[in-house]
Amino acid sequence: MTRFLLKRFALMALLLFGVSVLIFLLFALMPGDYFSSNRQLTPQRKAELRALNGLDQPLWLRYLGWLWNMLRGEFGYSLAYSRPVTELIGPLLFNSFLVAVAAFILTWLISIVSGVLSATKQYSWFDRLVTIWLFASLSVPSFFVGLLMIKFFAVDLHWLPTGGMLNTGSTSTGIEQVIEIGWHMVLPVAILTFLGVGSLTRYFRSGMLDVLRADFIRTARAKGLAERSVVFGHALRNALLPAITLLGFELPGLFAGAIITEQVFNWPGIGRMQLESVQTRDYAVLMTITMLLAFLTIVGSFIADVLYAVADPRVRLVEARQR
Repeated sequence: MTRFLLKRFALMALLLFGVSVLIFLLFALMPGDYFSSNRQLTPQRKAELRALNGLDQPLWLRYLGWLWNMLRGEFGYSLAYSRPVTELIGPLLFNSFLVAVAAFILTWLISIVSGVLSATKQYSWFDRLVTIWLFASLSVPSFFVGLLMIKFFAVDLHWLPTGGMLNTGSTSTGIEQVIEIGWHMVLPVAILTFLGVGSLTRYFRSGMLDVLRADFIRTARAKGLAERSVVFGHALRNALLPAITLLGFELPGLFAGAIITEQVFNWPGIGRMQLESVQTRDYAVLMTITMLLAFLTIVGSFIADVLYAVADPRVRLVEARQR
């Protein structure tokens, strides 16, 4: 297992290096920059500012400087906000993680339960409701559902806040502030969960249906095992294997979905910051956020590989034979 982990770590490092090269070239070769969009600057002043920020240097030299600073935890300087990128997106990143992690946990819990029950009760009324739910979550745009939920729960019923992270003029601290933030998280988390549950439940349902028809399930039932033990002890563990491979795309997928969700609910996260940086061509912020999403994808794939090896003994057997 140690050799397996070391190989995956080495592969992660190579992938991150390759992704960093692609991200830097993507933004460095894009036409225009922050200064070119400012019509108040003269061409001479634009050239001076580009030279001051090192934008007139060769690409390879700019990349090495960016990579070295990134390894030291410095992600550049935001020209639009006149602040270091780390100070700018640090608090916003925490806010986005609150919503993304809560939605991630709820998505997997609901998907596992609904997928298992739908497969064990195939063609029942519950299975039909789950199928309708799947098509609805895959078909309806997130911004449309978000606006409907704001209209119904916030404007009409006054049960939940319309947006933001805290109430206007709030001075709450301690546990009161935590409760207030949690209350504001309900709608954004509900939207991300609704969108994520659809596709993931489909994988769990189809995986459970295939496993429940396998020979070893019939053997387990013939031995007299309880149905709950057969479903959760034998079938679910094998049905989890295809879904584990999706883990590498879940976290970055939640952050990508949060870009629209944060805009709809006025949630102060990196999604809104990314949209604003696109408009102002603040490439330092865009490169940092894109690199973060790539890092989450690679780390998620690494976690999926490890979980796959833990869940499937055949992977460990193949790894042992290669030694």
